[in-house]
Amino acid sequence: MPPSKSLTPALVGLFAFACGVIVANLYYGQPVIALIAPDIGLNAHAASLIVSLTQIGYGLGLLFIVPLGDRMENRRLILVLLAAACLSLVLAATATNGAVFLIVSLLIGIATVAVQVLIPLAAHMAPDETRGRVVGNIMAGLVLGILLSRPLSSLIADHFGWRAVFWTGATFMIVMGGLLTWLLPSRQPDHKTTYLALIQSLAVLWRSYPTLRLRTLLQGCMFCAFSLFWTVAPLELAQRFHLSQSQIALFALVGATGALAAPLSGRLADAGHTTKATFAALAVAAAAMLITLLPGLRGIIALALLGVVLDFCVQMNMVQGQRAIYALDPLSRGRINGIYMAGIFTGGAIGSSVASLLYENGGWSWIALAGGGAPLLALAVLAFRPRRVTA
Repeated sequence: MPPSKSLTPALVGLFAFACGVIVANLYYGQPVIALIAPDIGLNAHAASLIVSLTQIGYGLGLLFIVPLGDRMENRRLILVLLAAACLSLVLAATATNGAVFLIVSLLIGIATVAVQVLIPLAAHMAPDETRGRVVGNIMAGLVLGILLSRPLSSLIADHFGWRAVFWTGATFMIVMGGLLTWLLPSRQPDHKTTYLALIQSLAVLWRSYPTLRLRTLLQGCMFCAFSLFWTVAPLELAQRFHLSQSQIALFALVGATGALAAPLSGRLADAGHTTKATFAALAVAAAAMLITLLPGLRGIIALALLGVVLDFCVQMNMVQGQRAIYALDPLSRGRINGIYMAGIFTGGAIGSSVASLLYENGGWSWIALAGGGAPLLALAVLAFRPRRVTA
């Protein structure tokens, strides 16, 4: 059943805003772990699980919750997830026990997949000829949410304490729930299959569509480089350049301008330039990381420019991939999107998990090599793919 409203520019703006506000839940805890841990009795090793469990929860939600978007009424599913996110954030803000906080971190990740129900809904509403542009505009909002959540968290914690960060996130969920209840269109999918059959179909979809496998690998490599950079950049800025948390927050704001690539990427996809744009995004990302191996290109300005270029390339490739996979099977967009995003965040989780180890043992040089190598690997896979596999 098609949605009951047309996709106006104002509604696209609402989708973009909602995606940014919701996805921020994944990243609020990262910059303030050092404040959270001693307050709730976590040691350094256990505190690192806060980030890991949030990402694991998100991955579980992508595989086991997002597919419901092909079966359940979409607005109801999104609002239930927002309510769960709000409750989880309140529990995080009031937690006094480390074990409770870790469980809540997992729940925050699961509930935040509401954003990955919103994006396919917008794709369903968009006409074929402008789908890339619509998805690109919405992804710009999502990326801004990812990039701005960390500096926002740091600034709030500096002035009001870490618990205020999660109270703020819960308030955002209440406001967003109200807006979406009022303005979000209803969509009841045509699928009548059981939940178990829906989950089992994920493997079938993965095997059936080489383009889905290719695009997931390409963006997984790009997101690995993205996570490497944004995990280590605050450490480099603090340890090498002695910047304060507020100054690091400003650095992240500069990097957020790379999100402007998403609308441009959507227009290129709609115009039929998917393969060229993909090659360019991968090549420029690799070059931008590797060029920082040169001693003269390691200053703050060079790192800021790298952040902008890398974010630009990541979003360029992301939107090209979404435009391609959403055309594969309109009735399975929720599940296809869940598979795609699960693969991407697996790449991101790999990048963030090895970033500290690489940085401690090899400094920025090892980060640049790994961050440049990941998109180079993707570039090689794209260049030597079988001719029958479209990009």
